[in-house]
Amino acid sequence: MLQKVSGFIQAHQLCQPESKILAAVSGGIDSVVLCELLHKLKYTFALAHCNFGLRAEDAEADQLFVKKLAKKYDVPFFTENFNTKAFAEQEKLSIQMAARTLRYNWFEQIRQQEGYDYIATAHHSNDTTETILLHLTKGTGIAGLHGIPPQNGHIIRPMLSVTKDDIYDFVTSNKLIWREDSSNETTKYQRNKIRHEVIPVLKEINPNLEETMQQTAERVSHAEAIVGAYIQQLGQQALRTEADATYLHLLPLKDATGLPVVLHELLRPYNFSYSVVLELTEALEGISGKQFHSPSHTLIKDRDQLVITPRNLATFGSITIEEGQTQIQREHIRLTLRYMDAAKYKLNTKPHVAALDADQLRFPLKLRNWQEGDWFVPLGMNGKKKVSDFLIDKKVPANLKPQTLVLVSEQSIAWIVGQRLDNRFKVTDKTERVLEIVFSRTQDT
Repeated sequence: MLQKVSGFIQAHQLCQPESKILAAVSGGIDSVVLCELLHKLKYTFALAHCNFGLRAEDAEADQLFVKKLAKKYDVPFFTENFNTKAFAEQEKLSIQMAARTLRYNWFEQIRQQEGYDYIATAHHSNDTTETILLHLTKGTGIAGLHGIPPQNGHIIRPMLSVTKDDIYDFVTSNKLIWREDSSNETTKYQRNKIRHEVIPVLKEINPNLEETMQQTAERVSHAEAIVGAYIQQLGQQALRTEADATYLHLLPLKDATGLPVVLHELLRPYNFSYSVVLELTEALEGISGKQFHSPSHTLIKDRDQLVITPRNLATFGSITIEEGQTQIQREHIRLTLRYMDAAKYKLNTKPHVAALDADQLRFPLKLRNWQEGDWFVPLGMNGKKKVSDFLIDKKVPANLKPQTLVLVSEQSIAWIVGQRLDNRFKVTDKTERVLEIVFSRTQDT
């Protein structure tokens, strides 16, 4: 087994002989074997243990066991106690997801603070089998079939080539002891149900199930890379990200192979499910205006493009602008203002820049979302026009309309931001002072 793990590390270039490794150790059989392997392979390593506060005295005993294990190998020991239930309630996560989040965030913190190169976990090929079967049961794309990758950033998994049977043989031959977690036996958890009830039946069909699944996962991983390169190439042609929205142009996707899968991968960062993408695919030949929603974004078909906007940026309240202010920052909005002598001012015609006759304005100004009933006098015209009609004429997508802002002087609209000035506030040959306003949206950090 030692040779198998060493070969796997080299084949996947997980780390170098001189690498410093932080081992994630629960005290269970898998992580105890990980410690012994790192020791026998002569790596510089430390032990990191999490107490999630979920198993009372058992958790305390696990913590003490791992501390003694670190003393046995004469390596540094790091531990942390978490209130996992409180964190899960606060973040609205399951206990399992909360524990995972806490665990990996803390591991990375220790890795950086203490100067370790990698975090090693004790995942093995049985874990890969369980993960693939769990994803298949719930429904998944190609990414869900590659199992557990050997490396993910600073996290490495040197034991993925070994099975649980290999692990039991190893602890027997090396006379190792470990702590047994009773929760591993209950089938109330989905993964345990797969482990104890599903896999034994599948192994009756294929006794080498773990090895077969590991090979399948590797082949899927290579296929995923090929598909990923194809989709990335399409994305470079089709996607355009602006401050107000992301635009997905449909023409480059016209002849795409497997369009629903391509769209799903391109829309994955915006949390659209595959079922929603299937509905979207059917609607591509239909008329513009149909909307689709994910938990975080809204998408609308607008002629030959899809317009994607965050759902939480529809409105922002309003901003009051006092005379003399030069910089305003509010949520995702930034305004830069400057007053200039009209005789020295060089007109800037960019849509996000407004040049206004300062003496026609009445302060304080207000920047707000447009409202039904709003009207203005479009630049170059004498008659007034409803803002709603202007937006229709401009063919502004429905999910961008709520984000349209107007600059108001008293009760009069001076600027539909980024769209059109009001004729009453334009710079003329009679203007003495110009107020230039530069508008931008900033990305959330």
